[in-house]
Amino acid sequence: MSFSATILTLYPDMFPGPLGMSLSGDALARGVWSLEAKNIRDHGLGRHRTVDDTPAGGGPGMVIRCDVLASAIDANVPLDDPRPKLLMSPRGRPLTQSYVRELAAGPGVVIVCGRFEGVDERVIEARGLAEISIGDYVLSGGEMAAMIVLDSCVRLLPGVMGKEASGTEESFESNRLEYSHYTRPREWEGRPIPDVLLSGNHALIERWRREESERITRERRPDLLER
Repeated sequence: MSFSATILTLYPDMFPGPLGMSLSGDALARGVWSLEAKNIRDHGLGRHRTVDDTPAGGGPGMVIRCDVLASAIDANVPLDDPRPKLLMSPRGRPLTQSYVRELAAGPGVVIVCGRFEGVDERVIEARGLAEISIGDYVLSGGEMAAMIVLDSCVRLLPGVMGKEASGTEESFESNRLEYSHYTRPREWEGRPIPDVLLSGNHALIERWRREESERITRERRPDLLER
């Protein structure tokens, strides 16, 4: 069974977007994974399909109503659907490579893309939405964050990347940042490729890459070493 993604959004036309190109787009065309984007506004209230309301207790902005979002989820996600239901949220669990691998190994995901000030807490609890964050910043909505989740998962699916090793020697796979890469020309603007990479000695090359990875991690993300 292929990896299946259902997106609940106010802007379904944003999909597949970048996911329809390159590796993910090719895999989508080949049926390695599937994607459907469902419009939350189809379940809005009244003539204007209202999906939001003012926040209880006052304050700026608007909040997506629990009844509207619940209707959208119930109409598009069967009760026995085994896929995790994610809500893209800056207050959520940080997205990590290990969690991406966990998701990619499963049947797929349902992703709710919030807008405005957020989503009524009651629907998060009632429908078991797991809040996920892609970083310590705020976006206009969850759509681009959802694309990041899907791209990171799809590239790990069997048959998507050219070489299996490409997915195991990258940043964050072992709590290390990736080592530096080089290719032709041998020298460029007075900057040569490190001699060890041209030595043909695979043991030395592997050692250099490991040390380079540790050096870069120590300089840029020492917090990863603590893990």
